[in-house]
Amino acid sequence: MPSTTLPGFAGKTALITGAASGIGASCARWLDSQGIGKLILIDRDLDGLGRLGLSCSCENHGADVSDESFWDRMDASLSELDFAVVNAGIGAFGPFAEHTMKDWRRVMGVNLDGAFLTLRTSLRAMKKSGGGSVVLVSSVTGHKAVPGIGAYGVAKAAVSHMSRVAAAESAQDNIRVNAIAPGGADTAIWDTGEAFREAVQKHGRDAALQGLAVGTPRGKLATSDEIAANIGYLLSDAAANVTGTVHISDGGFSL
Repeated sequence: MPSTTLPGFAGKTALITGAASGIGASCARWLDSQGIGKLILIDRDLDGLGRLGLSCSCENHGADVSDESFWDRMDASLSELDFAVVNAGIGAFGPFAEHTMKDWRRVMGVNLDGAFLTLRTSLRAMKKSGGGSVVLVSSVTGHKAVPGIGAYGVAKAAVSHMSRVAAAESAQDNIRVNAIAPGGADTAIWDTGEAFREAVQKHGRDAALQGLAVGTPRGKLATSDEIAANIGYLLSDAAANVTGTVHISDGGFSL
């Protein structure tokens, strides 16, 4: 966690989806370290949210972000919001020709529909609060064609563009909207891929992760804490003049 404090977080309220693990959990810990007053944490893994061990006030919700009825209830109950990290996502592996429609809809339901529903509720609450800052978690695979993860990449490309449109619509309401497009990061999303699980069985997790970094000039995957620090900057008052950007944080993978 950071040794320095960025401006604008003390006593404020932030919402994070996909907060039980990976980048979402790191964002929760990062914001906690910055003196955030309250975190609204959303994940299907409610028990995982309870294990984060945060010092700030927490409101935990065990929910699927693609469930519109959940967000309808949040719209009715959420009276104020300063920050949002639109992070929840699932992996999808295999070429388009092997995708079933069920596979496609599952990925779009969480990664795109869920992002839209989260963003919509966040913007509505921020308008009531007089402004705020949102970061949507996209992916470099939404900007660079990477074979074998097509549905995921298409959903993330849409998330990036959604953030830009939302930024243009929301600036007059004192709301900044940005996206971050990580490259490979050490998170549990890889565990849903058969090839990665096989590599872990053969070589161990560290070696399997190192194998994923082939083609990345930095030579290794990012940690979830590194991505969370990037997100924290975009949320903070230090980025007060930054909106409508898609910040690529990929160790040079897209070069």
